[in-house]
Parts: sequence; structure tokens; C-alpha cells
Amino acid sequence: MGIRGLMTLVEDHTNEFFTDLKLQNTKIIIDGYSLFHHLCFNSNLELRYGGDYDSFAEVVQKFFESLFTCNICPYVVLDGGCDISDKKLTTIKDRAREKIQTAHSLSIGGGGCVCPLLIREVFIQVLNKLQVSFVQCFSEADRDIMTLANHWNCPVLSSDSDFCIFDLKSGFCPLNSFQWRNMNTVKGTQNYYIPAKCFSLDAFCHYFSNMNKALLPLFAVLCGNDHINLPIMETFLSKVCLPPKATSSKGRRHHRVLGLLNWLSHFANPTEALDTVLNFLPKKDRGNVKELLCCSMEEYQHSQVKLQDFFQYGAYVCPDTLELGLPEWVLVALAKGQLSPLISDGLVLRRTILHTQVENMQRPNAHRVSQPIRQVIYGLLLNVSSDPENMLWNALPPRPVAFSEVERIDKNIKTSIVNAVKPPKDHSDLSKLTELPLAKRQMLLLETLKVKETILEPIPASFKLPIAVSCYWLQHIEAKIKLHHLQALLLGMLMGPLHAIINSPGKEDVWAGGAKMLCEELQRVKETQPGPRMDLDTAHAFCQWQSCLQMGMYLNQLLATPLPEPDLTRLYSGSLVHGLCQRLLSLTSVESLLSRCPEAKQLYERLFSATRSYAPAELFQPKGKSNSKKRRKEKNRVGTTSDRRCWYEGSNRFRLLMVENSEENSEGHQA
Repeated sequence: MGIRGLMTLVEDHTNEFFTDLKLQNTKIIIDGYSLFHHLCFNSNLELRYGGDYDSFAEVVQKFFESLFTCNICPYVVLDGGCDISDKKLTTIKDRAREKIQTAHSLSIGGGGCVCPLLIREVFIQVLNKLQVSFVQCFSEADRDIMTLANHWNCPVLSSDSDFCIFDLKSGFCPLNSFQWRNMNTVKGTQNYYIPAKCFSLDAFCHYFSNMNKALLPLFAVLCGNDHINLPIMETFLSKVCLPPKATSSKGRRHHRVLGLLNWLSHFANPTEALDTVLNFLPKKDRGNVKELLCCSMEEYQHSQVKLQDFFQYGAYVCPDTLELGLPEWVLVALAKGQLSPLISDGLVLRRTILHTQVENMQRPNAHRVSQPIRQVIYGLLLNVSSDPENMLWNALPPRPVAFSEVERIDKNIKTSIVNAVKPPKDHSDLSKLTELPLAKRQMLLLETLKVKETILEPIPASFKLPIAVSCYWLQHIEAKIKLHHLQALLLGMLMGPLHAIINSPGKEDVWAGGAKMLCEELQRVKETQPGPRMDLDTAHAFCQWQSCLQMGMYLNQLLATPLPEPDLTRLYSGSLVHGLCQRLLSLTSVESLLSRCPEAKQLYERLFSATRSYAPAELFQPKGKSNSKKRRKEKNRVGTTSDRRCWYEGSNRFRLLMVENSEENSEGHQA
């Protein structure tokens, strides 16, 4: 949620509304959505090239290490899918339009902040690696966060202004003033604390003539939060809320918030204030407006969801999900973050939101390439259960086999209708999907990606899904992929294995040295900024690949991971692959880059061979008739018959490091 203009007002009165904290030795409830956005936008990360996920993961890790150092025990709560009532849809669409404009600005060298597509998935992977406790709520998490924080009597960390409205026992710490990078020691000890500021609701109400706290939810809905924005309320607001000289430097929004708070402070309780508000409106509108306002005010009351039960016992019970009669395994996977909110949106609302990337706005949005994957996902979601006890589903009108997708069209948004693909008969019951044999689930995944299992046999387990997705990406003419795009993408994937070689105990210096040299070279490429204007066709191609990877991961998760989930933190770095594209176009060859590290070269050749099998023939045809150009293209091509021999003659050293018993790895990911 969020009340527009409130956080600015609050921050203008820091001395009045905030107390200083030395945070240590406590639990803290973290608004996960606010945190990963804050860390993404406030860590000097490059956001134009589709995400430097390694850099982001490092920032997230450092953040939680600071908490651990201060003996702060974090509990992260993530938002889930859209509310079943769809009351926030207008706000979601407005924000989607704003994101398109910001992405366009970034694409032409302007400013702005747009979260890379896979940032949420990377965030969850880091939480899992660090063993940070987290939960993904079924829908919006604010009320659940407030309820848990009051149950445990600990503060909330967020940047959402709604937490200035909730009556929190231990207060609300805004992320902007949470100095996790500047830990201090407690005087006379070796214990650390994080300097923070805590919002005081009592001080806030005292400032406004000792206002009754119970009036604040009414203030929120009158002022306009994400759930309610009634044009008819302008009549009321224009008459009572704007003080004189409302056009000063503070702005109209600031004065509206200030004026409304001052006006409400004269009332003893919400009922009295609400009746007065309705008197400003035409009689014919009062009933509907009162019902809507009262319903919206309930969003600031305690939740029935007991997140403490999830963190202590693994039990997540949400009244909304009980009424829907969804499969138990789906609810558990959603709560654990093992399924995306896109799945719950598709399952309940038959609608998904496709997030815009920094792409070429003159071409169809990058998610079009991955639409066939989503159609298979939608098909699997169609049949929730044949159980006659699921009364709510049975009482609804027949559900359409079509889903709607909110997507970018040019520089605006549009809702498009997409038909679901009917799954095989034995995959039709979602409640029993995880009970299917691994081979059947894997077959459906690979058939959707149009990849044969034999192609993936030489590929290390952790790369099977990314390579399968890359093969799918290469088969789409719409992607307009060039050879250097594929080469740069695969070279970028080597960063994870290189770090593994460097940090592997017992490695001979000669092998680790070569890996370190290559890793340092790739790091230099990443840090060399290509310039203010990017190659939009290159950016678009990689946005399409990321969309394919995201949807491939979602389908893999829905099928209970028949292929191991890849480690995204070092799989793709936008700055690196864009930089590599420029290097490869300026006569640097793949062979010369990899010559210093035979193990990396061997892995690259395996990856290249698998993807080459699905690439269009024209990808490898030299441009022009010049023999020198042809030789240059051939130099960049790795994967001739003689080269391929080393794939099967690989050293034991490589197999031990990279394959790591892929059969056991795969079995560990069954259901």
C-alpha cells in the first residue's frame, strides 16, 4: 500500500516524530519487497543492462551480515500475488505505465530506476543461502507484518508509509535512516549496533492536537492509498483540507496531507469524522462511498494470518486460501517462495502482470518470445481439483480457458488475451502434479522448451535448465539473435564455475591461476562502461532471454523442479554480457579470451555445442564476401569437430568440479 505524500511530511519532521535507536539483540520484521527495492536502487548498481545480479547478491549478503554481527534476528515477509478482490488493479496498472516510461528513459541514456526482471528470484536465493527465515504471503503482506511485529513486540523495517498508520508496539524503522553500512560498537564493549530511527505514532498524534490513533486509517483512505482513489472525494478534500497558500514550495500534495490531518484532529472518533465527510457528498453517493471507505479502513486492522506459526512450525494458514480450496502442495510452495506470485495470480485471477524491462520500446515486448511457456503454465493451472468439496470453485461460472496478460504495447500497457495449452491427460490435475514420475515432468518441461534430453547429457546439472532455455530462445526468429549475443551470454555464465575453481581447496596453482586471470579479465570487461547509449537490439535480445529463463524457471518450479534450479547470482550479469558483445565485435575472439583457462574453455565448448544445435543456420554465416571477414567469423566460432573431441576427453579434474555427481544432484530435486 502507501499514502502518497505522507512519508515526505514525516521526514520533514524527523526531530518531532522519530527517536534514535541503537539496534541490537532483537528480532526484526523486514518488509521484503521494500528491502530488495531499496538495496537495488540505493547501492550504486548498474540498472540499464538487465541486472548485475552478482553485485546485487553481494549487497544483500552484506546487509544481512551486518544484522548478524549486531545479533539482530531478521524475519523477512514478502508480498505474494494480487488481492483476490482486485481492489489494487488500477494502482498496479498506473505503476506499470510509470515503469515503462522509466525503462524508456534508461534505454535512451536517461535516468531512473527499474528493478531487473529476476531481482526477486535472486533475493530469495540469497535468503536461502544465508538461511534467513522468510515467508511469501498469499497476497499483500502489510497487515501480516504488523500483526507479527506486535505479537513478537519487535520493530518493522520498511519504506512503506502505511507503517506510519499501523499501531506498532515497537515502532517502524524507515530503510532510508537504517545505517546498516555504519555499524558502531557499544561503548566499553565489543558488541555492535546499527544506528536507526524509529517512528513514534504517539509523537505523531501528539503533534496533531493529540489526535485519536483510531482516526489514522480514515486519514489514509481519505488521502488516497493504493487501494482507494475516489474522484468524488475531491469535492470533500477541496473544501476542508487545503490551508491558505497551498501553492508554496512544499507543494499541493504536502498541504493536502497536512490539512487533512489537522481537520481530522478535531474529531473524537472515526464514526463522527466519517459522518461529517459523507455530509459533503451528494446523498445518492453516500451509501456506496461509506461502504468502500469502511472496507478500506479494515486493511489497517490486525490480520488473521499468524506468521509466527509459519516461522515456528512451518504452517501457513490464510483465510483467503481456505475458501479457494487450492491444492495443499501449492499453498506450501507459495509460502516457502518455491512458486512465484505469477502462479497464484494465474490460478486465482486468470491474469498475470508482465514486468517491463529496459528494452527496445519500438519492438514487441520481450515477454512475447516466452508466451508459449506461459501457455503451458496456464494449462497446468486450469484444473485445480475435481474434488466436489471445493464448493467455491464449483459455485463459480465455468472458468475460461483463456488468461489475460497485462503487457507493454509500445509505451503503454494493454491487457491481451492468451489461450492456455491443454496439458497431457496425466498432467491435468494440479493437486497430483508432484506425484508424477520425474521422467514425465522432465519430458513436459523439455517438450515445452523444444529441447531433446540427449542434448543436455554432457551439460553439468546446474546448467541444464539455462542451456535448455537458451536453446528455446535461439529457435525464435523474433529474437533476432546474433552470434556474438550467444557467445557473450555463454561466456558470462562461466563466472560461477571460475569462482568455484578459484575457491576450490586443493587446486593446483596453475589451474587456479588461469581461472583467476580469466575471472579478472571478465571483471574488467564488466566494469568498462559501454557508454551512455546502449545497443537496443542487443538489450532486447537479452531481455527476451531473461524472460525465457524466468518463465522456464516458473514452469520448472510448477513441475516440482525436474531440473535443478540454477544459481542466478552468477549466471547472468548485464554489464558483463553487454561488454563482451562489444569486445567480440572488436575482433577479440572467444578462443583468445579462454586460452588462459582450459577448464573454462572446455565448459564453454560443451555449452556452445548444445546451443548451436538449435541456432538458425544464418547465425553462423559470415556477412559479406570478404575472405578476411569470413576468417574473422570462423575465428569466433568455437565448436568444430576437432574441438568437440575434448568434450568427451575432459579431465577428471573438470568432471569432479563441474558435474559433481549430476545424477545425485538431479534426484535431490525431485518433488
